[in-house]
Amino acid sequence: MNSKQELSEQWSMYLKDVIDPIHQLRADLKYRQHHTLQHSRHHMEFNSGPVLKEVDFVKKQLKAVFASLGREQQKIENDFSDCSVKIISYSLEEKTNLLSELPTELETLECPYPELKSSILNEFCNFTEKYQKKLHDFDLQLENIYRNFQLSEEDHWIYQAVLDQYPGDLVGRRTLYLDMLQRYFPHKSRHDLVQHEKYCDQYHFAREQRRILIENWSKNRKDFIQKAALTLLEASATYEMESTLAKDRKKQQELCADLKAKVFQWRAHQEEVARLEMEISARRREKEEEKEKLWRKKELLKREEKKKKIRKYWAMKEQKWQEMEMRDLQRLEELKKLMAEQSVKDRERVQYRQALLEKRLMEKKEVALQEAHEEEERERRLEALRKQVAVVAQFDPVRMMSDTIASKAKMGTDMEEEFILQKPLFTLHTYNERQIISDPRLRFELALREAGLHKTLYAKGILPKISPQKPPRKDMESTVFKI
Repeated sequence: MNSKQELSEQWSMYLKDVIDPIHQLRADLKYRQHHTLQHSRHHMEFNSGPVLKEVDFVKKQLKAVFASLGREQQKIENDFSDCSVKIISYSLEEKTNLLSELPTELETLECPYPELKSSILNEFCNFTEKYQKKLHDFDLQLENIYRNFQLSEEDHWIYQAVLDQYPGDLVGRRTLYLDMLQRYFPHKSRHDLVQHEKYCDQYHFAREQRRILIENWSKNRKDFIQKAALTLLEASATYEMESTLAKDRKKQQELCADLKAKVFQWRAHQEEVARLEMEISARRREKEEEKEKLWRKKELLKREEKKKKIRKYWAMKEQKWQEMEMRDLQRLEELKKLMAEQSVKDRERVQYRQALLEKRLMEKKEVALQEAHEEEERERRLEALRKQVAVVAQFDPVRMMSDTIASKAKMGTDMEEEFILQKPLFTLHTYNERQIISDPRLRFELALREAGLHKTLYAKGILPKISPQKPPRKDMESTVFKI
């Protein structure tokens, strides 16, 4: 704990004395650079000499600090390398005890099955024996390699320091540090140094393998302890469950016995209750029978009285019905007489009304005949008027469009010359009026125009479908309706 506190204090001091000034100088330089750039836009001069001197001063301080740190690092690495050369001080028996001691986690756990716990401990012993044997082999190998070292402890420390001076990625590193070792150890041949190098490599490799073996053993030991603890816990849970089931079974048997006794007692009570209920019901039935007999006697007496009352009532009813029937018969005779008299009166009224109706019909027929005769007379007079004003002249469009004789006489023009002027220049071979009127398309269009339907969708759809009487020639066929 004290070492951690000391390291934290040293780290805080290092940050305060080395890192914080560097960050402060960096921020100061950025600010000055920004300030310089702004002033350079206005063409102002800036003296950078003091800044460069300050930067150089900080660089020198950092170089001194890093040099001292490098020396401390070298010293610590040398101490570690010296310690790494020495073999671990504890003996083989202590190592064996370290591996062979039983884990306290398994010993402290309680197991209801001693055979299971002993088998787990035996399995752990067999598991550790394999690692003990391998660890013993590695320890013997390390001792043999250490005995074969060609240098003493002090010389080995120098050897390790020389090797640490050359980085691992340096080209020709082995040749360089072997040459340097021959300078430090002139009394040793190059073969001895190479042999010592080989033993050192073997020693480091064996120690690394030993470390890996111990790590694997620790990991496997931890897994084994976890699995064993889980197995023991499951066994305890199973034992508790079995004991609980046994207790429950015993309680269930006791409960069944109690329930059986209670059932027998309840059955005896039920039988006694049933017997008492039967006796009570028998006594009640006797009372009910006696009550029913008395009620029947009373009912017989009541029925006799009711029968007498009913006979008296029906006698009175019969008398009333006879009286009512006599009254109804008398009323019926009176109504029949009235109806006969009314029917005679109705028959006379019907005959009178029928005579009036026939008279009215005859008058209407005479009026209708008179109106028809007048209508025929009026039509005859209209026809005579139509004949008087009927058109006698034939249809002549040329005569209709030409001037009259009176207008010609008034204008003083020659009749012959006017007739020549009205004649066409060339003889036209076209359709005449009869042929045009006979065309079904024109007749259908005129009919639609008279009906006011020539602009409807029906007219537009039906007119193109009407074909002429004579189909046109193929070279004269119209394509208007095909567009």
